[in-house]
Amino acid sequence: QVQLVESGGGLVQAGGSLRLSCVASGSIFRINTMAWYRQAPGKQRELVASIGSGGTTNYADSVKGRFTIPEDKAKNTVYLEMNSLKPEDTAVYYCNAYKSWYGKDYWGPGTQVTVSS
Repeated sequence: QVQLVESGGGLVQAGGSLRLSCVASGSIFRINTMAWYRQAPGKQRELVASIGSGGTTNYADSVKGRFTIPEDKAKNTVYLEMNSLKPEDTAVYYCNAYKSWYGKDYWGPGTQVTVSS
C-alpha cells in the first residue's frame, strides 16, 4: 500500500500563490506517475498536473504557465506550486500515485484550496 498525505492548502486572494506538498510512504517502489487532481463542488475530478518517473510533466491547459509540479525524490515528496491563482482554481486538491505494473491508483485525503476574488 501507498500512503499519501497532502498539506499546504488554504485561503488565498486572487493573484496569490500557494504550494501544496504530498508525501508518499509505504510501498513506494514501482510508482510510475505522481499527479495532482482537483475537484470543485458539483464538478468531476480533473487532472491538474502529473510527473512521470523519468521527470516528464504534463499540465491541464487551464493551469499551464501558472502551476508547476516539482518533486524531491529524496523526501518522497511531490509539490504543486500554484501562482496567479484564480477563483476558478478553488477546489479540493488530491495527490495521486499510479503503479502501472499493478494497475493501481492511490489517493490522498485531499486539501482544500479556496481563492477569493
